[in-house]
Amino acid sequence: MVLGKSALRGELRTGRLKVEPFDDELLQPASIDMRLGEQFLVPEPSAGSLTRFGESIPYQEVRTGCYILPGNSFVLARTREVVHLPDDLTAFVEGRSSIGRLGLFIQNAGWVDPGFRGSITLELYNGLPHPIELRAGWRVCQLVFVRMEGSSEGGYTGKYQGQVDTTGSRLHQDADRASAANG
Repeated sequence: MVLGKSALRGELRTGRLKVEPFDDELLQPASIDMRLGEQFLVPEPSAGSLTRFGESIPYQEVRTGCYILPGNSFVLARTREVVHLPDDLTAFVEGRSSIGRLGLFIQNAGWVDPGFRGSITLELYNGLPHPIELRAGWRVCQLVFVRMEGSSEGGYTGKYQGQVDTTGSRLHQDADRASAANG
């Protein structure tokens, strides 16, 4: 079941759900808006300009209140807010429609596991041929919270738990990388 404004307010008040820093204007009828942070990671071209799954790639870090994303380009960013989900809530990350209508696609694989603690790393893609100005503090996406049926059996314990900074891909840490290399 999707949590409405009153249920979200109750979860925040009891401290079971944490969003820090929190501002009441972020609370929407069925979601909580998230603002853009000040840290961006730009993937650097790999040797031979080929990115391979399972290999670590380098990123250039940029810390700024205003980042210009070139047309048809990709960058990682983070939410200003850090979230702490209890073990019985999960969240969907959705881009704001008004932002998408400007040509900026916002994603984070769309899902936040129960028990996750940290900032949300966002994958941003400019679908326009010209640059888009990204300003820290803009409300760029929203979290839609769902109460789970049944237990998460301990919650999220993965490789992104506790991330505070924008975090690049850690696919190279996956166990199936070893089996793929041997197969």
